Amino acid sequence: MPLGLLWLGLTLLGALQTQAQGSTKNLIPAPPLSRVPLQPNFQDDQFQGKWYVVGLAGNAFSKEEQGQFKMYTTTYELKEDRSYNVTSTLLRGQRCDHFTRTFVPSSQPGQFTLGNIKTYPELQSYTVRVAATNYNQFAMVFFKKVSSNREYFKTTLYGRTKELTPELKENFTRFANSLGLTSDHILFPVPIDKCIDDQ
Repeated sequence: MPLGLLWLGLTLLGALQTQAQGSTKNLIPAPPLSRVPLQPNFQDDQFQGKWYVVGLAGNAFSKEEQGQFKMYTTTYELKEDRSYNVTSTLLRGQRCDHFTRTFVPSSQPGQFTLGNIKTYPELQSYTVRVAATNYNQFAMVFFKKVSSNREYFKTTLYGRTKELTPELKENFTRFANSLGLTSDHILFPVPIDKCIDDQ
């Protein structure tokens, strides 16, 4: 099972974690948060809604998984307390899977932690940071988790549509490189219609 799937659903963490042990010896260290940009004047109401995952890069991904990743969606629903219900929808085999979690705002607008983290015993910390967005076209979001004393990080290129301009993809690649990732750690999931267009 590809290690990159660890990121697709936190609910899978426990099962996948044990399978992934041993194949993650040489993880690229996560950058300090001070090296990750934060979207100025973050507007939580404009960020909500459905995003397609157009690009993925992380220290637990490898290029050989490129063709195996199908595009999925992540929908942010703003709640009254300014946290988000976050639901990812993906096709696994012939089935549509949905994973929902809560992102709780931190003292910095645009940065979040995972709500109810105690329900994931392996997880020591989980940080989400919106690095850049124009709200109606694209967003680049950074994720970092510490699990079983290992640091995993990824960045995601979201699009309001399944296709983004080559320039945005190039910017995403440059951003991933600035975090210490190489082209071997950058994936562009294959666009699909099933599941992700049903919401």
